[in-house]
Amino acid sequence: MQEVDEQDLYVERVAALDLGMAGLEACVRVPHKERPGRRLQEVRAYATTTAAPLELADWLRCQSVSRVVMDSTSDYWKGVFWLLEAEGFDPWLVNARQVKNVPGRAKTDRADAVWLAEVAERGMCRPSLVQPRADP
Repeated sequence: MQEVDEQDLYVERVAALDLGMAGLEACVRVPHKERPGRRLQEVRAYATTTAAPLELADWLRCQSVSRVVMDSTSDYWKGVFWLLEAEGFDPWLVNARQVKNVPGRAKTDRADAVWLAEVAERGMCRPSLVQPRADP
């Protein structure tokens, strides 16, 4: 885990996901145990097959994550969103245009996951309305 500074924090334990067709980057930001006012940040990569998001859910549970935020790029979010919801999380889907439109910022999946976690922990995003999953 990497140590980072804590400023204007609203959500103490947050995770953000940058989703793609074949994989996702997950960034978790939590309080530093020994250094008040500091944060620990870890980024991990996962595939989007069913087993990998279950492994992701276990990691998020171990980190006591209270909010999982992902952006609405294409339809890639659906499977992970519904799996995390079934695992007892309250995932947030946010509008990618509202959280990623920042000039001069590096554009990689990893950087996007970190940026989304920072935005989410400061309460700078709102969840989109997600209709309940239609059972086939």
